[in-house]
Amino acid sequence: MSEEVILAIDNGTQSLRAIIFDLAGNILAKSQIPIDNYLSEHPGWYEQHPQFFWDTLCLACQRLKQSSPEAFSKISAVAVTTLRNTVVNLDSHGEPLRPAIIWTDQRKLRHIKPLKGSWKYIFKLAGLTSTLHNFQSSCQAAWIAHHQPELWTKTDKYLLLSGYLNYKLTSEFKDSTASQVSYIPFDYKRHQWARSSDWKWQVAPLNKEQLPELVKPGEIIGNITERAAQMTGLATGLPVVAAGSDKASEVLGSGCINDNQACLSFGTTATINVTSKKYLEPIRFIPPYPSSITDAYTLEFQIHRGFWMVSWFKEEFAQREQQLSSQLGVAAEQLLEESVANIPPGSDGLVLQPYWSPGVKVPGPEARGAIIGFKDTHTKAHVYHAILEGIAYSLREGMETIEKKTKRPVQHLYVSGGGSQSNVCMQLTADIFNLPATRPHTYETSALGAAINAAVGIGTYPDYATAVNAMCRESTTFYPKPENVKAYQKLYTEVYQHMYKRLKPLYKSLHRLS
Repeated sequence: MSEEVILAIDNGTQSLRAIIFDLAGNILAKSQIPIDNYLSEHPGWYEQHPQFFWDTLCLACQRLKQSSPEAFSKISAVAVTTLRNTVVNLDSHGEPLRPAIIWTDQRKLRHIKPLKGSWKYIFKLAGLTSTLHNFQSSCQAAWIAHHQPELWTKTDKYLLLSGYLNYKLTSEFKDSTASQVSYIPFDYKRHQWARSSDWKWQVAPLNKEQLPELVKPGEIIGNITERAAQMTGLATGLPVVAAGSDKASEVLGSGCINDNQACLSFGTTATINVTSKKYLEPIRFIPPYPSSITDAYTLEFQIHRGFWMVSWFKEEFAQREQQLSSQLGVAAEQLLEESVANIPPGSDGLVLQPYWSPGVKVPGPEARGAIIGFKDTHTKAHVYHAILEGIAYSLREGMETIEKKTKRPVQHLYVSGGGSQSNVCMQLTADIFNLPATRPHTYETSALGAAINAAVGIGTYPDYATAVNAMCRESTTFYPKPENVKAYQKLYTEVYQHMYKRLKPLYKSLHRLS
C-alpha cells in the first residue's frame, strides 16, 4: 500500500460516507452512516440540524480510525463533497441559528417582491418570467428573511453544507466554487460572487460579508484544527482541499472530463452531465454548474425525482417483494430486477414520462408524470420496467439538448448511482441511447471525485487528466443490442417525444385547478 492516501467525506442525502482511497483510486477503508431522520415540521418541509451532519462526520471518521488504523494513519489530505442547495445560517460565534434547509424541501415564498430597475422587463421580454418566479419563490434566504426576520438579522454567515463542514474542519469560512449550486448570488460564468448590479442580490437579501471566501477546486481551503482533530481523530494540520458538489464530484470520479463523454447519475435526482471548457447554457438562461475541474463547467440536465421513483414504486407496490426479501435474505431490488428480466423493450407499449416533480429544468412548471398505453395484459413488472425506460428516455432528451450546444456528439456513457447496479437498467440505457454504457470501477464515484481533487491539490498529480488516468477505471460495459435499439428508436421518436406537447394543455389545467 502506498504511503500516501486520501480521505474523502461524502455527505449525501441518504448517508454520510468516510472513504480512504489510495492513489490508484482503490478503496482501502470505508465507514458509512445512514441519514434518514430529517425533520418535517410541515408537509413538504425537509430540515436537519447542521450539528447533526458534523457529529455524523466525526463518528464516521472515528469508526474508520478504529476499523482501519493503518490506513487512517497515512491520510495525507482530506476533501469534502456534499449534497447541493442545502443552506446553513450561522451567528457571529459560528453557531447554527436554525436547522439547515435541505435540497428536497418544497416550501415556497408567497410574498415575492418585484425586481427593481429594468430586470423585470428583461425577463418578460425573454419569456422567462416563470424562471424568475421559480428562483424568487425557491430562494431559502428570502424565505427565512421574510418568515424569521429576527433570526435573519442575527445571521452572520450564510453557507452551503459544504462550507459549513469545511468551516468545522478548518475554522475557515471558505468553500469551493464547484459547490455553489443554490439560490444565491453566484456568477456561474465567472465562478465568483455576482457583481453588485446582478438581479440575484435583489432576490437573496444577502451581502458579500455573509458569504464564504471562494476557493477553486483543487486548492487548499485550510488545515485540520486541533479541535477538529479531537472530534474526528484526524491529525492536526492535515490539508483540507476544495472539492465539488456531489454531482460535480460524481462526474470527475466517473472519469468524464471530455465533452464527448456523458456521466449519467441514477440517483435520487437523475442527471446527465457533460464537462465543457466553454460556458454553454444547456437550456436557455439556465446556467451550467461549476465543474470539479478548475475553470470548467458541467452541462446538466436533470430529472428532479429520478430514481426516487424506483424507491416510491417499491414502497407503494412491492410489499410482496419486500416480504420475500426478508424471508430469502436478498434485497427487494434484486427480486424486482428478476421480475422484469423478460419484459420486452418498450414494456409492451407502456410509456412513462418521469415528471413526478418537475422543477425548473423540464419543459415547464406545469409538467406532471404520466403513464400511457395500459392494456389488460400489463403487470406490476411492466410498470417497473416502464419507469426505468422513462427515466432513460428523458435523459436521452437531455443529452440531445446538450449535444446541440456543444456541437459534439456523445460517444460513451458512464453510469453511476444506485440504478447503475441494475443490469436491466444498464442494458436498456445502452439500447435507448444506442451507446456503450459503462460502470466505473467503483460505485463511490462522488467520493472518488473529491479524492482526485485532493490528489491534484497536494501535488501528487500535476493535472486532472493525469489524475483521472491513474485513479479511474472502467468496470462492466453494456453494448446496445441492434434489435432493441430499433424498437426503442421508434417508441422514442413516435411516442415519447410527442407526449409532453400533447399532454401540456391537460397539465396546465391540472396545475391551475390544484
